[in-house]
Amino acid sequence: MTHFYTDSDGNKVDNPRFLRKSEKALKRLQKRVSKKFRKGQPQSNNYKKAKDKLARIHLKVSRQRKDFAVKLARCVIQSADLIAYEDLQVRNMVKNHKLAKSISDAAWYQFRCWLEYFGNIYGKVTVAVAPQYTSINCSSCSRQVKKTLSTRTHKCICGAELCRDENAALNILAKGLSTVGHTGTQAWGQNDLCLDLETSVNKSAG
Repeated sequence: MTHFYTDSDGNKVDNPRFLRKSEKALKRLQKRVSKKFRKGQPQSNNYKKAKDKLARIHLKVSRQRKDFAVKLARCVIQSADLIAYEDLQVRNMVKNHKLAKSISDAAWYQFRCWLEYFGNIYGKVTVAVAPQYTSINCSSCSRQVKKTLSTRTHKCICGAELCRDENAALNILAKGLSTVGHTGTQAWGQNDLCLDLETSVNKSAG
């Protein structure tokens, strides 16, 4: 998961990997908390201090993800009149234990929440399309070109050769344009990830 997303113009945004970057510090502090924990006894001040440090790093990672999602979502929404994206079922995706941590770290659902929120604010259309066959179908001729997860380049007998994710993005855009009547799920109004919207927007605008 090198990139956070790829758009239909081939533009890519790197995956920030906030959790991965803080993982060493988190593991070190988790060990310290475990060593200082005394089962069935009052906890020492050193235990409480170590636990507070651990909590602060988790809070930092959470804030970094939110700040990244807010700024990027607003930038994306302001760049076009229609934004189409895959209707990813993140809960099902994290069942893959090999990718679960990376998927959770990317926080795609939080990004989607903010896309839909800013789409509503700026009067832009946000379209969630079904993810089926977006990676397999050729964006040029619609033929199915099966790939493994490790195959990063789309090659079709029609001559089309481009990044796998860019090919998928073109298919997503085509689906979005064909179902333009659907304007998102209003996820921003139903999820606690997007609470305190006005405060966050004002801070990121400063």
